Parts: sequence; C-alpha cells; structure tokens
Amino acid sequence: MIGALATPAVYQGISRVAAPVIDMWLARRRSQGKEDAARFGERLGRPGCARPDGRLVWAHAASVGESLAVLPLAERLAAQDLKVLITSGTVTSARVLEKRLPAGMIHQYVPVDRPSAVRRFLDHWRPNMAIWVESELWPNLVLAAHARAIPMIMVNARMSERSARRWRRMPRLISPLLAAFDACLAQSEQDLNRLQALGATSVRLAGNIKYDAAALPVDEIALNILRHEIGDRPHWLAASTHPGDEAAAAQAHSFLADAIPGLLTLIAPRHPQRSSEVAELLRGRGHVVAIRSAGDAIDANTDIYVADTLGEMGLLYRLAGTVFIAGSLNSHGGHNPVEAALLENALLAGPDMRNFEDACESLEAAGAMGRIARADTLSDALQPLLGDPELRQKRAQAACATARSLGGASDQTLTEIMRLLDTTRAGAHARA
Repeated sequence: MIGALATPAVYQGISRVAAPVIDMWLARRRSQGKEDAARFGERLGRPGCARPDGRLVWAHAASVGESLAVLPLAERLAAQDLKVLITSGTVTSARVLEKRLPAGMIHQYVPVDRPSAVRRFLDHWRPNMAIWVESELWPNLVLAAHARAIPMIMVNARMSERSARRWRRMPRLISPLLAAFDACLAQSEQDLNRLQALGATSVRLAGNIKYDAAALPVDEIALNILRHEIGDRPHWLAASTHPGDEAAAAQAHSFLADAIPGLLTLIAPRHPQRSSEVAELLRGRGHVVAIRSAGDAIDANTDIYVADTLGEMGLLYRLAGTVFIAGSLNSHGGHNPVEAALLENALLAGPDMRNFEDACESLEAAGAMGRIARADTLSDALQPLLGDPELRQKRAQAACATARSLGGASDQTLTEIMRLLDTTRAGAHARA
C-alpha cells in the first residue's frame, strides 16, 4: 500500500527531508571505513578533478564486479576518441580501479542520491551519454540525467525475481525510471521479460559483457614465489568467500586432510577487511593459518592460506587448478565463474548461482562445473578432483573452452552506444 504511493516527486521530497539522516548514515560509514575520507567530497557531488574537453561518456558501476566488467568496454570507447568517466560507490572498487584504470580515464565516487549532490555532479561533468551497468537505479540521479536530455543506456541489464517483486510494490516509481532509458540491453530472456513488465520501453537481449573480459592479470614474480612455496602439494581455492563459506572450506579441509596428505586450502575473502575474523575462525578450528597481507609464507605446516589482498584473483586462479565459487551457499547469488574458467580451473559451486545462472548452465552442460546442495558435501565434490589430475585437467579444459564461447555481448553493446551517441549528435546539429 505504501509502495503504491511512491512516485519520483515523493522520492525526491523524502530525500530532501531526510538529509540529516543521510548525513548521519554517511558519517557512520566513514567511521567504519566504508567511505573514502580523502575523497568524501565526491559523494556530495563535488568533483575531484576538472572535466576533460571533448565528448564525455559516463559509466556507473556499483562495485568491483561491475567496474571490472565495464573496463574493456571503456577502453573501446576511448579508442573512439571519447573521454570516459567511471563512477562507483565502494572503497574497494575505487582501489581496484586505481590499479587497473588506463591513462586518460577518470574515476569518481557516485554522488549520494540527494538532489543537491546530483545537481553538482551533473553541472560539473556534463556527460554526453550515461551508461548504467546492471541495475543499481538511483532515482534522483537517473531522472535528473533524463531531464537534461542525456541519452542513457543500461548495459548488462539485470532484474532478478527478488528485485522485481520489490519494484512491483512501487509501480509509479519504477516505470518512469526504466522508461528514462533509451535502451536496456538485457543479460537474459528472463531479465528482458521482467524489465519490460516493470516499464522498460526499449529492451533487447545482448548477453553478459562480463564474459568478454580478458583473463585477469597477474604479477609473474608473485606467481613464481607462490608456486615455489606450494611445490607439489595438492591444493584448491575457495574464491570470494562470505561469512559461512570459510567454515565450509575449513570443514572440507578437515575431512580431506587424512585422505590427501599435504593438502593446502586457499581462501580469498570477498571483503579483505574480514581477514582477521576469518583467521580467528580458522585457528579456532585448529588449523595453521598464513595470511598474505601479513607477508606470511606458505610452509610445510600451513593448512590454510588466507589471500586477503585486492586485485590478485588472477594470481590465485592461475595457482588453483580447482576452484569453489563461494557466495553460492548462503543466498548471495554466487560470483563470476568465467574468470576462473578462462584460467583453466575445474569448478564447483553451491546451489545459489542466480547471478550467473546462464554461464553455470553452459559450464555444467560441458562437464566443467559440479554443483553441491549443502556445505557438508563440499569435501565429497573436491576429493575426486584433488585425487585425479587427469579428471581435473579434463574439466579445466572444458571450462576454458566454454568460457571462450560465451563472449560477444560487448560488440553489440558498443554498437548500440555509438548509435545513440551519433543519433544525439545529429539531433543536436539539426536543432542548431
């Protein structure tokens, strides 16, 4: 009932009235290290640098995964003599982009969704086009850009059933938001149908640009050091773990340690700031733990290696051979399996891979990915892969071949972006 009353005007009014509450929320996030104190002005719409001359394409990516997915597309736009601004909302994504962003591109934190911050942001940057990656929709920002006649496209557009149910309670808010986009390029048929049902007016199926990304980079020196430390010990990786995943990995290690002498388990927490918490849990279960950020080496006594550094998944995937895609046991929707598949890993995942279900279906069909129903069956799924190098290699090669076959979305996305840009420029010339 309350949701039915939500409209853009109501949302805007509430965001103005709630300014003191938003300030308190931001202050708390700063105290928790979730906001970048040195660049906090960007969250209020105050620019961190000057706008470059020329046509500027602005791409908004919510966090790390979306930021990395849009980078290859951004590079292709820059090759078209366009300036590129990427915004994101998390400190982690900013740190990753700091290492990966090509020269000439700009990163800024997305302004908090208050009219004043949004106005300052758009006044300064004056983008010629806005690209929204996936479906993090900030009503004031979307509608303010639309009011300025900035063409907007949603790429990698997603709308999960859970999100669709929530938006259905606010039809008078979501419909004008989606209608503001000149084009929505959906990841899947299911996403396309949900977006259309909620009010999107120009939706097409394009696929997932995350599957077009090049293999993650690696520091060869670091790779050689870790390979030397691991030696010929059997090992596997739990990638991008959340609370609960580390306990499952520790339990699997305990079950397998007697049957597989010398077993080493690698754990890469999704949020590195949880490193101390993860290490405490593992040591509490009797495991000898080494922590990468502390400079710990892997020695003969190390049971579990906590790889808690940013931007090193390419290193870990090259080491692993066998990877469990975490975030798939406890309703997080899983993480991108294609990154691990491209680097020839046999894959395992839990029951909840809804964020990448299309890729998982292809990987399972190729015999490259196994799925487990519960945490306590992880050891059963790992044992044949760790005990049979030929089986592991066969699945890893199938994973790599399947991952390479999933690409193509970026070409269609770039074509649509350039079409909209050219249409807008032609329209501007006609008006002049």
